[in-house]
Amino acid sequence: MALTLSLPVPTRGLQPYTLKGSVPVRPPAGVKFNRIAYSAAHVVADPLAVVDPWIHSAIDWDSTIAYRRHLFSLGLGVAEAMDTAQRGMGLDWPTSLELIRRSLDAAKDVPGALVASGCGTDHLVLENVKTVDEVIAGYEEQMAAIEKLGGKLIVMASRALARVATSPADYERVYDRILSQAKQPVVLHWLGEMFDPALAGYWGTKEVDAAMDTAIGIINAHPDKVDGIKISLLDKDKEIAMRRRLPSGVRMYTGDDFNYAELIAGDGQGSELFHGQSDALLGIFDAIAPAASAALGELAQGNVEKFHAILGPTVPLSRHIFAAPTRFYKTGVVFMAWLNGHQSHFTMVGGQQSTRSLQHFAELFRLADAANLLEQPELAVRRMKTLLALHGIEH
Repeated sequence: MALTLSLPVPTRGLQPYTLKGSVPVRPPAGVKFNRIAYSAAHVVADPLAVVDPWIHSAIDWDSTIAYRRHLFSLGLGVAEAMDTAQRGMGLDWPTSLELIRRSLDAAKDVPGALVASGCGTDHLVLENVKTVDEVIAGYEEQMAAIEKLGGKLIVMASRALARVATSPADYERVYDRILSQAKQPVVLHWLGEMFDPALAGYWGTKEVDAAMDTAIGIINAHPDKVDGIKISLLDKDKEIAMRRRLPSGVRMYTGDDFNYAELIAGDGQGSELFHGQSDALLGIFDAIAPAASAALGELAQGNVEKFHAILGPTVPLSRHIFAAPTRFYKTGVVFMAWLNGHQSHFTMVGGQQSTRSLQHFAELFRLADAANLLEQPELAVRRMKTLLALHGIEH
């Protein structure tokens, strides 16, 4: 029986929408990849905690770790305590470190599970940071705490560094210090200002090509300490240009939630294996995890057309979730988890469920259906109707 509900349209009216009725995408058991694929995973808030949600982060640990186990079961790694988890946007450092600890513990139960953890400076009071030395000390504090747990580092872009640095040389000094101390190769993270306006001018300039020169120079100085770099600029040409310049053995982890399918598939160009393709460290892989896993499995078997047939329909959904203001994309990620039954509520750290409109959610619902991503269609319809009712639209 077809599932139908009334959804709002931009003209402020309602139109009936009938689900496609397609079988949701699922990967085969034991799927294998020929790319490294990290999903930047969200956290599940505790809606019953007695806190002020705009000020304090209260986490439902059981549901949060259960979602990571779900990602592991699909063959995906977890990029932990990143901005997808509202790191620096509601999730504080003590809670982030506890999240990293619990995620690493969960990974021990899953052979081959990958976890890389965000290391930053977000515990510093931004307005009080005056010097580059304070930024270095901030990084070192988080670095030591994560490495004590046995964690692999993702060196996140620092708002504090963007605030106090006066030239590319300041960035070179900070990253030289951090990389020289790292116990194992790290993933660097270049997050564009569309994701976080406080990071405008990162690497000491607002000129992207000049910024890229600085980042490449830092990597070239420490190639044995850099596993790869994730860039989130939503510019595929810049990503391709940079990955071709990386030293041998250093990976490009795409953070491009607009063009990930073609970047992961690659163009086959470049003299070094990794330089003709991108690996993945993506927030959208949280929301489209089964499709991402199935598509990567097909790619590993050389079935490029099937890879694109599965992943291609998810791209319009991702572009909608990551539409400007891009920093609000986390709301769409959590909405998908709620629709698909991975959590019992649509409540977020910092109250960020309020950052998108009902029209946005309605279109997200349509696009998720079009991409065969509604894992439990009847449940998804019930929950969409619940959200509509909260906005005064009764069925």
